[in-house]
Amino acid sequence: MQIYLDNTATSWPKPITVASAICEYLTEYGASPGRSGHSMSVKAAGIVADTRSLIASLFNVEKPERVMFFPNSTHATNTAFKGFLKKGDHAIISHMEHNSTLRPLRFLQESGIIDLSIIDCDKNGRIDLEMLKNSFRPNTKLVSMIHGSNIIGIEMPVSEIGSICRKRNVPYHVDAAQSAGFLEIDMQKDKIDILTFTGHKKLYGPSGIGGMCLASHIDIDTLIHGGSGSKSESDRHPDNYPDKLEAGTTNTVGIAGLKAGIEFILSEGQNKIRQHSQEITAYFIQELSKIEEIRIHGPKTGNDVLPVISISTDLYAPNKLAAILDKDFGIMVRAGLHCNPLAHKSIGTFPAGTLRFSPGYFNTQEEIDFTVKTLKTILR
Repeated sequence: MQIYLDNTATSWPKPITVASAICEYLTEYGASPGRSGHSMSVKAAGIVADTRSLIASLFNVEKPERVMFFPNSTHATNTAFKGFLKKGDHAIISHMEHNSTLRPLRFLQESGIIDLSIIDCDKNGRIDLEMLKNSFRPNTKLVSMIHGSNIIGIEMPVSEIGSICRKRNVPYHVDAAQSAGFLEIDMQKDKIDILTFTGHKKLYGPSGIGGMCLASHIDIDTLIHGGSGSKSESDRHPDNYPDKLEAGTTNTVGIAGLKAGIEFILSEGQNKIRQHSQEITAYFIQELSKIEEIRIHGPKTGNDVLPVISISTDLYAPNKLAAILDKDFGIMVRAGLHCNPLAHKSIGTFPAGTLRFSPGYFNTQEEIDFTVKTLKTILR
């Protein structure tokens, strides 16, 4: 038996249509989009354009050309921070942030470019909004918050934070690596100015493709210069979006897979996917709560929780228990700090971290029952 419970790292299995779309690109029209005028290149360019439009519709981005593709959310976030923040600026984040947010901002802080404030969160990951409101300064130029925790699954009050930022005329960045495709995201309604996402999690695409969505009033400096397929007569990089931030050939095969992943979500229904994942997570938590040797970290119930469960036990270190589950029982999970040391400090699990289960749309109750039974066998 093989049970995959690591969907927060990468969703698996992928819908068969995703594999088919990737295969079709590689075997039927695998040319460079926007680089030639022949039929294969035109078809590839059409796939890229269609995917931009799908993403713009999914997240209510003002214009499709304000959707840019990157290798992943980390590249997109680095580009946003380093292309937007200037010397003397101040940024605000929370204790729930992933290293893809924390590390580039720490780099800018330690390089003497920006000041950084970190807002407290309680043991359930809930942010102190009063502390946030009191942290704004005259030079605050960006607030960056994760949408959903990759440790305990808590959903941040994105819309409320967006309103707080908009009242102060401070741009707002949301890290949607865990939420894109799962939670409703409306950039205009939620007052999000910069959104970064990855394709290989809850958008069901392959690894190596992610992106950034920008409000029309936000401008990001170009960090990578080169070929763009446009304005080739000039030796200066184009200043129009999306070309401004997309130097070099795009990962078209990844974009084709991402398009199929988004179409799968739209076909199945986002609400249906979310409901199944939340129901199976609630059932999992209910059964884990019956094992007295286990501590469950973070919120135990609620509709504002992603399908993520972190546990610990005094009987085994997280990495040891994960190894036993994998080697002896075929249950695949993730242990440790999950690239998020601040969150673990907030919930009291630093430095050992936790054992993290993250069910997905394709997991069944039978798999959860087997996993719970296995944990009981190991621990008792």
